[in-house]
Amino acid sequence: MVNKTQIKAALPRELLASVVVFLVALPLCMGIAIASGMPPAKGLITGIIGGIVVGFLAGSPLQVSGPAAGLAVLVFELVRQHGVAMLGPILLLAGLLQLLAGRLKLGCWFRVTAPAVVYGMLAGIGVLIVLSQMHVMFDSAPQPSGVDNLLGFPTTLVAALPLESAGNGWQAGALGLGTIAIMWGWERLRPQRLRFIPGALLGVAAMTAISLWLALPVNRVQVPADLSQAIDWLRPDDLLKLADPTLLVAAFALAFIASAETLLSAAAVDRMHSGQRSDFDRELSAQGIGNMLCGVLGALPMTGVIVRSSANVQAGAQTRASAILHGLWLLAFVVALSSVLQQIPVASLAGVLVYTGVKLVDFKAFRGLGRYGRMPMFTYAATALAIIFTDLLTGVLLGFALTLLKLALKAARLKINLVMLDKPGHMELRLGGAATFLKVPALAQVLDSVPEGTTLHVPLGNLSYIDHSCLELLEDWGRSGAAKGSRLVLEQRRLKRRVEGRLRTTAGVGV
Repeated sequence: MVNKTQIKAALPRELLASVVVFLVALPLCMGIAIASGMPPAKGLITGIIGGIVVGFLAGSPLQVSGPAAGLAVLVFELVRQHGVAMLGPILLLAGLLQLLAGRLKLGCWFRVTAPAVVYGMLAGIGVLIVLSQMHVMFDSAPQPSGVDNLLGFPTTLVAALPLESAGNGWQAGALGLGTIAIMWGWERLRPQRLRFIPGALLGVAAMTAISLWLALPVNRVQVPADLSQAIDWLRPDDLLKLADPTLLVAAFALAFIASAETLLSAAAVDRMHSGQRSDFDRELSAQGIGNMLCGVLGALPMTGVIVRSSANVQAGAQTRASAILHGLWLLAFVVALSSVLQQIPVASLAGVLVYTGVKLVDFKAFRGLGRYGRMPMFTYAATALAIIFTDLLTGVLLGFALTLLKLALKAARLKINLVMLDKPGHMELRLGGAATFLKVPALAQVLDSVPEGTTLHVPLGNLSYIDHSCLELLEDWGRSGAAKGSRLVLEQRRLKRRVEGRLRTTAGVGV
């Protein structure tokens, strides 16, 4: 009886939250699909699956799943290189990898991605979205790369001006800029009572009404009257093409990026509320099932998305019912009111994506990385620039390489001090930290400064690690110094970590 009472009390709150999330998700699902080079209906299918299926299975009950701006650039590149038909098999394999990772309880490992790489990735994606959608905002087709979009934008802008051509690009551009202006103004001036109304919805609704009132001849959203017409079932013959190594790499990249974005978003959602904590392995498995379904239906990939999730929490949701209901609202709206969607100007949705892309470039996060030194800031910038000027996978790999380089340099810190002892002819080489191959030149320089005929004591107790290269250097010095009357004494007592290689007694070397 208590449970029924709790459900009745929570239902109005969950219904309100689901409507808020639906209103946020509707323009984003279509806009992200357009940014991905796909029909808007593909994004709606992903949003429906993300709400109903993943919402039911999710390990993060308040997180909302759907098409993500963070994957738009990768999907656009995959579709351009391999065609729309191959997106389904790639997504099916990526979802299977996510499901297996969740079952093997690898969810926590996807969260070890350095924040500098994640923020840099999102910033690079944000810039690419802005550069591509600026063309779409003027009813022009985007170019295949960020550099081409940047260099080609003046041509698009000139072609849109009414003085230069008879095109209607300037009218579409005005609708896009109007959408951005409304979103920006609403974010800063909205009343507290109406904070649940998303600025994207207001902007798109207002510009759609204006375009219909003025009968503007601009490109509008193409949504089939029957949603089943937007489904492209996976063909078994296409699965055989996954033997292509480039497609396998694409599937692994898609699975990794989608998983990292999902679990980072889930962690952020946990910080927004005091309710049930996220089960990252279950969330990863749910995302895998959702992406496999999207692959079978030929839809867009999905992740957990922070914008819709934060709207869900702020609207008062406390259970997974809100995420599930938002998927039902999307389905009902598409089935019953597809004619309304067909009146939305594409330029207005592009304006939503331009605004979203700008928000992905988080300068506050960039400044926050400065608290941990210059290297994280450099990794952020290098990752973002590599994504902009090459591609998403190259940028992410560069970010990981820089992170590993930082760890290697940090792990290779070694303090070297050569001191005289009270006993004549005896010196001590004091080492502290990790003696790795990176410190061989510095260690060799100090050893060369030891006078001939010296007995050199080297205590290893303050070392956390010594590798084979450093140990060989010390032993070689002992062997070569034996002929000159020198002697090396390695004192291995209290060595904290294993010594790579066996300490051996050779001519002139005492242990």
